[in-house]
Amino acid sequence: MAMAADDIAALIKAALPDATVEITDLAGDGDHYSARVVSAAFAGKSRVQQHKIVYEALGGRMGGALHALQLTTAVPN
Repeated sequence: MAMAADDIAALIKAALPDATVEITDLAGDGDHYSARVVSAAFAGKSRVQQHKIVYEALGGRMGGALHALQLTTAVPN
């Protein structure tokens, strides 16, 4: 079962309320997305830690409802 881009963004925003989230459907199939997430919560954290925060926000949906997510994270300027 595919996930809608709005659902992905909502899950991330629920965990990171200050985040700016941009979701792009890479293949048009609802299974392969890219996400750019910018949040002050990432300050002082490694890229791996930042990505872990986002994956935790998705609540175990990676590999199930969400097949693939190309993730870019950043701290606001």
